[in-house]
Amino acid sequence: MIQSFKRLSKDKILYLMLMPAFVYFIVYHFWPMLGMTLAFQDYRVIGNNVWVGLKYFKILFGSPVFGNVLMNTVIISSMKLIFCFPVPIILALLVSEVRNSLFRKCVQSVIYLPHFLSWVVIAGIWINMLSPNGGIVNHIRNLFGLPSIDFMTSKQHIRWVLVFSEIWRSAGWDSIIYLAAIMRISFSLYEAAYIDGASKFQQMFYITLPELKSTIITVFILNLGYFMNAGFDQVYNFMNDSVISVIDILDTYVYRVGMVNVQYSYATAASFFKGIVGCVLIFITHILSKKLTGKGLW
Repeated sequence: MIQSFKRLSKDKILYLMLMPAFVYFIVYHFWPMLGMTLAFQDYRVIGNNVWVGLKYFKILFGSPVFGNVLMNTVIISSMKLIFCFPVPIILALLVSEVRNSLFRKCVQSVIYLPHFLSWVVIAGIWINMLSPNGGIVNHIRNLFGLPSIDFMTSKQHIRWVLVFSEIWRSAGWDSIIYLAAIMRISFSLYEAAYIDGASKFQQMFYITLPELKSTIITVFILNLGYFMNAGFDQVYNFMNDSVISVIDILDTYVYRVGMVNVQYSYATAASFFKGIVGCVLIFITHILSKKLTGKGLW
């Protein structure tokens, strides 16, 4: 305890700089958790709420709609994790090999730009690109003699549209953290490998990737914490009546039930379940990572 106070006193400026972030998380992330008690209550507009225990959880797990929504969430999140997660790493490796600084800045600007667009704008761009009437993707298909596909109303293709649009928007921005990690690798390691005759691919495989291991593990564990999110803004803007059965996720379900149908307690129970699953996934992944690699979040 005494040592802790001594360390606090020694680094008091650093801890003071940490205070705004600490206050932000208390006010906007921990304080709202108290509202989760609504999942165990009957909401009353007038008068006090009534405790009902697990009533809304029983309704939730007995609902066939919730089962379909949960399955959609798991499928879309898994697809994003498998296909989206490696892309920023590959992008960072490729960009770090570009030696012309002007060209590298141009490439980085182009791949970062989509991150600053809202999903409303992105959905408009993709709907136009994939349109069966004049969309560039179907135009290219027609040039090769292939029939047009209405991707936005196709249950077979809409999930892939979500995956590729997510990659287009986020891969460049997410590669920043890996580029920063690559920049801290000592250049003497590459010089020694070059003298020993290592090719660029061998330098990447035996130096860069091992040095990135801890960063990759940390980002992967944090991504698992958001596994049940699946992207409300994206799905809401791409959703229509033809594909709602295959892309309706927990977030859009909670929004529809809570905000549209005014069933606050039921929606809070669904949201509470999503948060619990996210916490469990983080702890399981952290424990597995510590056992397999010796590294984790803490």
